[in-house]
Amino acid sequence: MATVGPIPGDSAAPGWAPRAPTHVRGAHTRGGNAMGRTRAGLLDGAARTFAGYGLRGSTMQSVAAAAGVAKATLYNHFRTKEEVARALLAAELDRLSALAGELPPDAALRVLADEVAGHPVLRRLARDEPDVLTGLLAAAPERWAEHVSRLARALRVEPDAAELAARWLLGLVLQPGEPRIRRAGAARLAGLLAAS
Repeated sequence: MATVGPIPGDSAAPGWAPRAPTHVRGAHTRGGNAMGRTRAGLLDGAARTFAGYGLRGSTMQSVAAAAGVAKATLYNHFRTKEEVARALLAAELDRLSALAGELPPDAALRVLADEVAGHPVLRRLARDEPDVLTGLLAAAPERWAEHVSRLARALRVEPDAAELAARWLLGLVLQPGEPRIRRAGAARLAGLLAAS
C-alpha cells in the first residue's frame, strides 16, 4: 500500500498513512467477503487520492487507479466521487468511534484529537476545499446523531457532553494547533466531561 505523507506545508500529520477501514458497511466483519475487501480497497485508494489532490482535483479514474482496479469496478460500488467521499467519511467515523471505544475516555479524546487534526483528507479539504468539507459533513445529519451517540458510549458521558466533544474535534479539523496544545485541551475537556 502506498502511503501519503502530510500535505505540503502542513505539519499536523507526520507519518500518517491511510488504513483500510476495519469496518466497512456491507462487509462481513471477520475478514470480510470479497465485495467488502474490494470496497475497503476502493476507500483506501480514495483516501490517498483525496489527500493528494482534494476532491475537486480527483477523478473516478484516479481513485480507481490508486485502488488498483478498473474504473468499472469503482462504478459497481459508487456512482459519483461525492458518493465515494461520503462513504470514506462514514468509514473513517466508524473507525474513529471504534478506536475511542477501546480506550479510557481521557486517552480516547487525546487519540481522537490527534487522529482528526492529522487526517490528511480532512486537512486537505479544510485547507483547500472548505465548502466541500462542510457539504460532506452537513449531508447526513442522521449520521451525525449516530456518531455523537457512539461517542457518548465510548467516552461514557451523556449525549450533550458527547456533542460538545464532537464539536471540539470538528474545530481541530479547521485549526489543529500544536500537539501539546491539543493534548492539553483533550485533558481539560476530559476533566470537564468527567465532572458533568
